[in-house]
Amino acid sequence: MSPATVLVVDDSATKRYLLVSWLSRAGFTVRQAETGTEALRVLPGSGIDLVVLDVKLPDMSGFDVCERIKSDPAYGVLPVIHVSAHAVDVSDRTQGLNRGADAYLVEPIEPDELIATCQSVLRYYSARRRAEQLAARMVRLAEATLAINLASTLPALLEAAAAGAYDIFGGPVVVLAETVDGDSLAAVGSPPVVRPWSLAERNVAVGSLVRTDQPADWDVVEWPEGESVAVAAARLRIDRPAVYVAVPMSSQTPGFPVLRQLSQAVAAAVEAQRSYDEEHRIAVTLQRSLLQSRLPGVAGVEMAVRYMPAGSQTEVGGDFYEVAMIGGRLLVAIGDVAGHSLHAATVMAEVRHAVRAYAVEGHPPGAVLDLVNRFMRTVLPADSATVCLLTLDPATGEVRMAGAGHLPPLLHTAGEVTYLQPGGTLLGINAPRPDDLTFVLPPGGTLVLYTDGLVERRDEDIDVGLAALRRVAGDVDPDLEDFCDRLLLQLGAAGQADDDVAVVALRRG
Repeated sequence: MSPATVLVVDDSATKRYLLVSWLSRAGFTVRQAETGTEALRVLPGSGIDLVVLDVKLPDMSGFDVCERIKSDPAYGVLPVIHVSAHAVDVSDRTQGLNRGADAYLVEPIEPDELIATCQSVLRYYSARRRAEQLAARMVRLAEATLAINLASTLPALLEAAAAGAYDIFGGPVVVLAETVDGDSLAAVGSPPVVRPWSLAERNVAVGSLVRTDQPADWDVVEWPEGESVAVAAARLRIDRPAVYVAVPMSSQTPGFPVLRQLSQAVAAAVEAQRSYDEEHRIAVTLQRSLLQSRLPGVAGVEMAVRYMPAGSQTEVGGDFYEVAMIGGRLLVAIGDVAGHSLHAATVMAEVRHAVRAYAVEGHPPGAVLDLVNRFMRTVLPADSATVCLLTLDPATGEVRMAGAGHLPPLLHTAGEVTYLQPGGTLLGINAPRPDDLTFVLPPGGTLVLYTDGLVERRDEDIDVGLAALRRVAGDVDPDLEDFCDRLLLQLGAAGQADDDVAVVALRRG
């Protein structure tokens, strides 16, 4: 640590000589000024740590100089020690202390007394600066922790952590963690950038530690010349890798209290994100296992399907589709069971299999939905679902369609886009059902069946989404797979929707 710099302000050359000699022999760096005006001019940007100030000066009193120092926002925390051979009574000392001085020495002054007073005042101000710095850093730590826990993905979490570490400590920053797949990602710099990068394997015990590394160990960023790296490693579970936060060692205070807490906050958030990612993967795997994995090949009919899980939750949902050839006709169904849970997924599977089973018996779409509705009201009285069901004769294009509270299918023919209205109340409610809607799908005509995740957003009326779908579907791609991908992308449902999305598109060749 460099020696403290003291400014001695006294108009007496003899007194200045004595004060400067005593302070210099004690290891202080000393500067001098003869007047209050000169002292105030010297202070800005000078790096002075302490002012030893005579009370009687030729241009203004030392009391006024002290008061101006203490009221200046740029260096108002600078400690001041008054010395005086004339203003020695109680009222003088009282005035000096009340106007901001940190100590008041009356001449004759012993050298040891002066040195001890300077050291005492500097110790107090050093402790005060550390406390203020710690308090400011704890405020920034709270803000960084909030931003970290608001992140919805691991890269965003690492970016928030790196931005928070830079705001707290300054200088180069590296935040390192592994994804659920074992890929190592590092957020570096300001503004932070996330990139693949790995650290040589270290045996880190469960808990947290701070160690000193060489810059070469963290060459993902450039460190200042001569700087070492303070690395906080936090590991919450023996079966999880550690999370690292690396910052300049010169930015740290004894005990590394803020760096330790930051690394622990990052580790806790990374563990929660990893658990979320694992649960989401399991949920999606379960959801897809309950859905149809292969479409039938039907001469004269092109088909494409899409299923996208919601991007904002890990639970399995109730969206489903069914495409099958039964009795020479193509059966197409799409539906949505209310809720997001394992129960909703199991109800979805039961409804889907019931639709197929009743269709195999030869019932038309409306009768199938009546039978499924009776089944639900008997076996699943607390549940509800929406369904759109149709059968298509591939040879003639004849379509029979029935609905149960589901969103209207979209029909594209010869450049015209219309919404079909099969009507019908949702399953689970005892209500009359309208006759089946019948029409002919002409060659080149395209039908699009979908669930509400494609068009419904929390902050918009569903009519806005339906209008957007009509606009996007105004042109149908030659390849239905490309068409479905474009629908998801342009309607903002490609993995970021608030709800699951199922889409079935079919076109008569």
